Amino acid sequence: MSKVSVTGSKRVIDDVIEAAYDHHSLHVTDYDERYEGFEPGASLDGAEDVNERLVTVRSLESILDVDDADVDPARALDDEDLAAELDDVRERVNELNDRRDELRTQIRDRQEEIDRMEPFADLGIALDLLGGYDSLEVVVGEAKPDAVEGALAGAEGIDAYEVFAGGDVVAVFAKPAAGADEGVLQDSLVGVDIALLDVPDAEASPSEYVAELEAEQADLRDDLVAVESELSDVKSEAAGFLLRAEEQLTIEAEKKQAPLSFATTENAFIAEGWVPTETFSDLEAAITDAVGDHAEVEELERASFTPDGDHHTEAVADGGSAGGDTAAASGDADANTAAASGDADATDETEREAATDGGHAPHGSDDPPVVQNNGSAAGPFELLVKGFGRPKYAEFDPTLLVFLTFPLMFGFMIGDVGYGVLYAAIGYFLYSRYEGTFRELGAVALWAGGFTILFGIYFGIDVFGYHAYQLLPGDVHWPVAGKGLSPADIDWALSFLVASVLFGLAHLNVGHVLSFVSNYQQHDLKHALYEGGSWLLILNGAWIWIFSQHLPGPKPEFLFESFSILTFGAVSFAGFPVAVGYAALAAILAGVVLLAIGEPPELAEVLSPIVNVISYARIMAVLLAKGGMALAVNLLAFGAYIDESGEGSFHFIFSADYLEYVQSHPGDYELVFAGMTTAFDPASVGAVGVLALVGGILVAVVGHIVVLALGITSAGIQAVRLEYVEFFGNFYEGGGDAYLPFGYDREYTADE
Repeated sequence: MSKVSVTGSKRVIDDVIEAAYDHHSLHVTDYDERYEGFEPGASLDGAEDVNERLVTVRSLESILDVDDADVDPARALDDEDLAAELDDVRERVNELNDRRDELRTQIRDRQEEIDRMEPFADLGIALDLLGGYDSLEVVVGEAKPDAVEGALAGAEGIDAYEVFAGGDVVAVFAKPAAGADEGVLQDSLVGVDIALLDVPDAEASPSEYVAELEAEQADLRDDLVAVESELSDVKSEAAGFLLRAEEQLTIEAEKKQAPLSFATTENAFIAEGWVPTETFSDLEAAITDAVGDHAEVEELERASFTPDGDHHTEAVADGGSAGGDTAAASGDADANTAAASGDADATDETEREAATDGGHAPHGSDDPPVVQNNGSAAGPFELLVKGFGRPKYAEFDPTLLVFLTFPLMFGFMIGDVGYGVLYAAIGYFLYSRYEGTFRELGAVALWAGGFTILFGIYFGIDVFGYHAYQLLPGDVHWPVAGKGLSPADIDWALSFLVASVLFGLAHLNVGHVLSFVSNYQQHDLKHALYEGGSWLLILNGAWIWIFSQHLPGPKPEFLFESFSILTFGAVSFAGFPVAVGYAALAAILAGVVLLAIGEPPELAEVLSPIVNVISYARIMAVLLAKGGMALAVNLLAFGAYIDESGEGSFHFIFSADYLEYVQSHPGDYELVFAGMTTAFDPASVGAVGVLALVGGILVAVVGHIVVLALGITSAGIQAVRLEYVEFFGNFYEGGGDAYLPFGYDREYTADE
């Protein structure tokens, strides 16, 4: 990438912006007001009017619910035609929308009145009889009739009363005693739980009044349907125009607001930014063709990569293209992101220098922007990397590594064919129905679901916690891995602990190797040994010693036996020889010495290589937790027993006949739980059995849905955490800027 400066007279700023916009390659750097004598520019004339019209267009699109499917073939749109047609569409849409809002309000008002009248309809008393008396007081409300009568029975100030009830509504008529204060009836009901109702002012009966309101409401709904039909017609006619207008106005708005990022004086402007080096000469030619010598385009510096991935920046003194001995940075930044291993912030020994000796206002030491391009398979995993931070221009993009490791960890932690199929189905739905972030999430889910299926097969064709290979008690057709949940396969749980640690060891080695390479490329071998080599020696030395026969006493046997278990006996490992253990201790000591020389403060974290690897044990923990939850769901729903007198594997029962068979062989099988569905016997169908069958199926369905959801939140979050904290922490910083070239890819309009 090349950092460029465009300097010119304000008289030609419009033409320069037009030329740069059409070239669509300049990533503009915002001027930050740090330099005396220069100020950020102001929007060009007409920007306010363009923005107002753009807001109008987007408002109309929202009212009409316009989407991309409503567009017609792209074509040019004249400014005068745009203004005239926009005024016409706005007038029609606003008029219809106002009418629609008015009708909706009237329908809502009628419904509220109907809801208010329903209690009086239940009461069955004409509305004009519920008020207007000289000698009677009337109260209508929602209350229990018995409570009302109890309160009035001994009330003072009331000579007589009558209570009428209908549904939950009561109407109380009372004759006050001579000399009683006005409102004595309500005062007498103070201790009663009653919600008073206002009596509508109408002469008709409540039912007749409700019927009138419903008729009015039906007419209003008919009018609303007609208005919405007219709006639909307007949408059909104007959708394509609105999409073209939005695009054209967006383009005009971006052009007119471009000077806000420039450094300006009273008569001149300076724009700085980045372009792919290979396009610099084309940009220079485009601006020169537009304004001649009224503007100068300079290449200030160049950041590029040699074929081996080394990043460096060099000044360009003559304002033209630099020599051909560097690899031009093409904006697509290659398959590993326009980024090589390393860090190019202010602490780098490589400094950028301006190519000119004055006459312009530099915008600061901004890093080149980045375009991630990891291909169709790994590309969606850029979403996970961006969650931590986009790679800087001088950093290795870890997207490919996340693509290779995240689905692997997720699939291992769930390891179930049934759940894997559902994850893949959810992923396919998101991938095929949506664009952008949801589409990328769908692709990630597809990969995660695929690996979940593969590990589900490895775990004995595990389908929603049920081993499909166990067709009959004790019937095993081929060697399979257990999840460590039953007495027969408890050794597998310990073996998976070792497998998780070994995966963590390999994962962290990759991170430290990238750190070593990065420091070597950005600095020298000495820095690489201090920063990356020291941790590689400590990490591998510590774990080689742990897996050695040196001081075997405190080391559990399963550390070595797990290799044979995980490979079904194909590989046996008794530990590294004692001599290797001594060599590992020497490597640890050498690593500590290097760390003490190069980065003494980091000695406080000298145990982190051991701690970070152990952190990967969460992979095994989630595997057991999710497997245990699925087992518990099936246990409650279908029942289970353990074969071989309590020392074998879990088997689910499912039916009453199977339960009877297990119970009749107590010496061979140990019943764990009878299960809900086993209460159903087809030979003697009863209400209890049917209820148990339905309940068992409901428990199974709801339970597995919960496990499915928790699988995302537990396995997904834990896998992401291992990527972000343990892995990225060794070599990756992030914080890069996306390459956003000044310009617009037209979809709905064509150039005039």
